[in-house]
Amino acid sequence: MIFTEKAKKIRVMFTPFRDGLQSSFGGKVRLNDILPAMKRSAELGIHHFEFGGGARYQAPLMYLGEDPFEDMKKMREAVGPDIDLQILTRSVSGVTLTTQSMEGLNLQAKLMKEYGTTWDRNFDYMNDVDNLIKTGKPIVDAGMHHQVCIALMGMPFHSDKVHTAEFYFNIGKRLLESGMRIDSICLKDASGTTDPKTIYDTAVALRKIMPPEMPLWQHTHDTASMAVACYMAGIEGGVDGIDLSVRPMASGTVQPDVRSMDHALKGTGYSLDVDASKMGEIEDMLNESMADYAFNPTTTAADARVLGFPMPGGAIGPNVHMMVKAGILDKYTEVLSEFPVVVEAGGAWTSVTPGSQQYWLQAFNNVLYGRWKKIDAGFGKAVLGYFGKTPLPPDQEVVKAASEQLDLPPFDGDPLEAAPKNIDAAKAALQERNLPVNDKNTFLVLGQMVPGKKIEVNEGIRFLTGKSKIDVPLKKKEAPKPAAASAPSAAPATPAVTGPVTSRCTVEENGQRRTFMVTLEPASGGGVAAVSTVAPAATATPAVPASSNGTPVYSSFAGSVEIVDIMVKVGDTITKGKTVAQIEAMKATHDIKAPCDGTVSEIFAQIGDEIDSSKPILMIA
Repeated sequence: MIFTEKAKKIRVMFTPFRDGLQSSFGGKVRLNDILPAMKRSAELGIHHFEFGGGARYQAPLMYLGEDPFEDMKKMREAVGPDIDLQILTRSVSGVTLTTQSMEGLNLQAKLMKEYGTTWDRNFDYMNDVDNLIKTGKPIVDAGMHHQVCIALMGMPFHSDKVHTAEFYFNIGKRLLESGMRIDSICLKDASGTTDPKTIYDTAVALRKIMPPEMPLWQHTHDTASMAVACYMAGIEGGVDGIDLSVRPMASGTVQPDVRSMDHALKGTGYSLDVDASKMGEIEDMLNESMADYAFNPTTTAADARVLGFPMPGGAIGPNVHMMVKAGILDKYTEVLSEFPVVVEAGGAWTSVTPGSQQYWLQAFNNVLYGRWKKIDAGFGKAVLGYFGKTPLPPDQEVVKAASEQLDLPPFDGDPLEAAPKNIDAAKAALQERNLPVNDKNTFLVLGQMVPGKKIEVNEGIRFLTGKSKIDVPLKKKEAPKPAAASAPSAAPATPAVTGPVTSRCTVEENGQRRTFMVTLEPASGGGVAAVSTVAPAATATPAVPASSNGTPVYSSFAGSVEIVDIMVKVGDTITKGKTVAQIEAMKATHDIKAPCDGTVSEIFAQIGDEIDSSKPILMIA
């Protein structure tokens, strides 16, 4: 049983205003809906908050029409100058999902410090020590507390070579021997899948070689109901600080509630440096200010299945929301079952952003298109070496497929050197649109630059030109029920038909009109079929404008997706299978291919439009 005769205070970083938002809603929460509770939390004695980086950099910009830096500035003003505010950065990716140049990371660190950050927690999902050393320098140079991470994960297959206590200890040892300034070390388990014994053994071993004054921190999620047990094991092993949250954004995919951990430590000699009795007031404020948000049960409930698909809480939330939006949530279980396959084939990097997203998208592609038939760009670059060295050698057949599909050779050099240098391109994009060219605007644009992505759909450009997408996960309001209609009189007999009959049908619902082409088929067997006034076997396809003739081309996703490229123009002659457009779903690009030979007769959409499968993109005559 955990116990100490010498009382020890365990430091707490409070996470509802960053990780809580990311794990519950993909970060898509408006600042004004959480700022009063954050301000009150500081007044109630909480002195260390997570407030930026990760999805709370991306989501305000991409989905809320908010400037993430200005959000950070307002949070700093709300809590005052003496509170520690911490961000999360992703080594060579910074606060983005792709690799960045050192120029970009230097600019990022400068801005983060300028807009209120005091601590920067930096992790590398490959646990590539060279990456951590190089990307730690901008953090130190900017004057922030440099917290370097060892990224943890429970393995979905057996290995005695990686993700063991010895493996983690050796990473920490190399970091401490590097000569880089380290202010604290964090054991970061984004998926909440590491077992307590591994946590304990790692903490004990690290404490023996760490300077006694250097804090050892621990981060985990309660996705598999393991978080309190793992925190207890870490504290017994020498951990000095942990991450905790508060309802309604606690447990499930988030961190445990302060009250749970406070209760678990009773009588042990350990206690938290925050007052658990104050949590009720903060919870009440959040419940009131976030009453309109739709909490998805997938993100609020524990799920022991995560032990077999180590997906971080901060990624489950966003992916569930994206799957709902794209109309493909029915694929969720299939994607999860494919997860161990892509983890082993990829080389067992840690399932934390962007690595978790790479795993997820490749599992998703394997389900949709067939195993390894479509290599996700991020996953492919990871197995090819463009994000760093994988912990285990990746499957060579997958490496070959990635190289062929992405037209990239394997790479064993410095990911930072191979990263695109986008500062000048970002400034040029600003100048072309007569937008102010300054450090913040430059980073807002360059941070959203992805190879192959058109500048018209760059979220930084969209925000600065007032064209942001707004996607807030609010509860759907029920439309008023129409008054009961009187019973219709008996319909006249419908003439018998002997062949297919096609007719146009217009449906009006909640003020919106949708038109369908309905084809009615006679019953099989050669006899004459009588068609009732309601035909349950009718086949409905979305309609096209009345003036159009030909074959319409639709999105392959039932739900809402964004068009990111249209690769043909009116008059082009195309063949069946040619890629005519690209849409973005699940933060990845998917090809829309021509269903037949012909000529493009009309284009109904443009880059940046959001569509679903009821609206044609173009027409082939």
